[in-house]
Amino acid sequence: MEEYLIKNTTREQREQIVKDSLGYSELGCDDAMDGYDMYLPYIEGIKELREITMEYQAQYVRDMEREERGRCNLY
Repeated sequence: MEEYLIKNTTREQREQIVKDSLGYSELGCDDAMDGYDMYLPYIEGIKELREITMEYQAQYVRDMEREERGRCNLY
């Protein structure tokens, strides 16, 4: 994972890492944007991939907890 750290990559490399991980290269969709915006802080050198993943997971857990609290507990 060290090889993907901001300090070890250029902006261009980070952009390619994101595109490859989202499958854009395989699909020939260089202009596709699904999921791309989420990784802009990594591409720009602001946040590491780990930070973005942790924030996404935390938001997902909060949303799930909120959804469960709103349910009726009859079952």
